[in-house]
Amino acid sequence: MPAYPSQPHGTNPALISPIRLGPPNPTLFQRRWPQRSTAAGPDVLIGALVAAVVAAAALPLDRPGIGWPIAGLGLVGALLVVILRMDPKQRGTSAIEATCWSAATVALLSVGVFRAAGWLFVLCVLAAFGSVALAVGAGRRVPAVFMAVLNLPLAGFRSLPWVRWGLARARAKEGASGASRVLASVGLGLLLLVVFGALFASADAAFDRIVQAILPEFSFGTPFRWLFVGTIFAFLTFGGAYLLHSPSTVGDGRPSRPRTVRWYEWVVPVGAVLAVFGIFVGVQVAVLFGDRDYVMRTAGLTFADYARKGFWQLLVVTLLTLVVIAVTVRKAARETPRERLLLRVLLGLLSAGALVVVISALWRMDVYEQAYGFTRLRVLVSAFELWLGGIIVLIMVAGVVPVTRWLPRTAVALWVITLLGLAVLNPDRFIAEQNVARYANHNNTDIWYLSTLSADAAPALDKLPAGARECALSEISRDVHDADDWRGWNLGRSEARKIVPQRVTSGSFPCYRSYR
Repeated sequence: MPAYPSQPHGTNPALISPIRLGPPNPTLFQRRWPQRSTAAGPDVLIGALVAAVVAAAALPLDRPGIGWPIAGLGLVGALLVVILRMDPKQRGTSAIEATCWSAATVALLSVGVFRAAGWLFVLCVLAAFGSVALAVGAGRRVPAVFMAVLNLPLAGFRSLPWVRWGLARARAKEGASGASRVLASVGLGLLLLVVFGALFASADAAFDRIVQAILPEFSFGTPFRWLFVGTIFAFLTFGGAYLLHSPSTVGDGRPSRPRTVRWYEWVVPVGAVLAVFGIFVGVQVAVLFGDRDYVMRTAGLTFADYARKGFWQLLVVTLLTLVVIAVTVRKAARETPRERLLLRVLLGLLSAGALVVVISALWRMDVYEQAYGFTRLRVLVSAFELWLGGIIVLIMVAGVVPVTRWLPRTAVALWVITLLGLAVLNPDRFIAEQNVARYANHNNTDIWYLSTLSADAAPALDKLPAGARECALSEISRDVHDADDWRGWNLGRSEARKIVPQRVTSGSFPCYRSYR
C-alpha cells in the first residue's frame, strides 16, 4: 500500500500551528450550565406529549376556568415523573421541594376555578410560572432565584438538540417499523372513536348533549389554538426536564468576597437612618394612639388626606430599607464577635423600625379606604405592603439563624401565600361589600366603578337598591350571559349567572364615572 504523506504536499512544517483541544475561552453556559445528559429519555418524550395533549384539550385561553389547573397538573405531573425516575444524586433539586412547588403551581392555577377576577388570576398565573421554575431549578441565592424565571425558557431552547437526540435514540432502539405500528394504532383508535361517537350521538339525544358539552366549539382557528397551546406546554416540559438533568448554577456560584468596610464606616450611615426612624416612630405613636384633633392641627390636613399623603412614601421607605439592609450585610465586616454583634443589633433595630413603617402604611391605607372607599389597587398595594412586612420578619429571623440560604425561596413562597390569601378573601366581592355598605349609609360611592368589578362581586351588588343595582350588574350580566363549557367553568361566574340570568341595563340611573 502506498504510504500517505504526514503533511500536505508543499506545506511548510514551520507554518503549521498546533491543534488546540477544547475551547480556549469557555462560555458562561460551559462554565455555569454544562450539559450533563446526552439525550432525552422516554419519560421526557412521553411526558411532554401528555402535557401537550392535556393542555391543548383543557386550557381556555380567554378566561379563568377549571381547565387551567388541569393543564397545570399535566405539566407538573410530567416533570415529577422525570424527577422520581432520576438518580437522587443527579437531581438538581430534591423531590420533596419540587413537589411542594408543584403543589403551589396547581393551587395558584386553581384560583381560576373559584374566582372570576381577571387581574387576580393574571398575578396567579405569573406566580405559577415562577413556581414551576423553582420546582426544576436548583438555585438558592437571590440572583439564582431571579435567574430561575429566565432559565426555564432558555432551557427550552437548549433542550431542542437534546430532545432530537432522544428521538433519534428511540427510533434506533424501537426501529422504524415499531414507530409506524404505534402511529397506525393511534390513528386507528382515533378513527374508531370518531365513527362510533358520531353514530351514538345521532342515535341518542342525551348522549349527543354530553358529546356537545365535552367537545369544544370547533372553528377554523381551533386547530391552531390546539397547536399553539400544545407547543408551549411541550416546550416548558422539555425545558424543565433539561434543567433537572443539567442544573444551572448561573447566579448561584460561590459569591466573590466583597471589599468590606470598617465598622465605623457603615455604622455612621445606618445610625443616621436609625435616628430618622426613631423620630418617625415617636410621631407614629402620637398618631396611632394620641388625639386626632391634635394631629390634624399640627399637619393642617383632614385625617383622610393625612393618611393618603403618606402611604406611597412609606411604601418606598420600606423598599429602600430592604436595600439598605442588603448592602450593609454585603459590605459590613464580621471578623470579630463584636462586629457581628454590632451588625445584628443595629440591623435588628432597623428592621423593627421598618415594621413600624409597614404598620403605619397599612393603617393609613385603612383610614383612607374608610373615607373614600375600596378599590382593587388599594387592596393590592396593602397586600404587597403586608408581604414586605413578612420579608422584614424573615430578615430578622435570618439574623439569628446562621444559615440563610433558605431566605430567597421562602420570600417567594410568602408571595405565593399572599396571592392565595387574596383569593380566599375574594377581593372583588370584598370591595363590593364595603362600598355597598357605604352606599347604604349615604356615603359617596361610585356605582360606575362597581360595574367594572368581576362576576365575583355579583352577590354583594345584588343588595343595591333598584337603579343602582342594574347599573352595577349591567357589565357583569354581559360577561356571564353565555354559558361556559367544561374547560371554562368558574364558580364566580356560575353564581353570578343565577343572580342575573338575563342581561340587564342601567335604564335611567346615572351610571357614569364619578369616583375620587
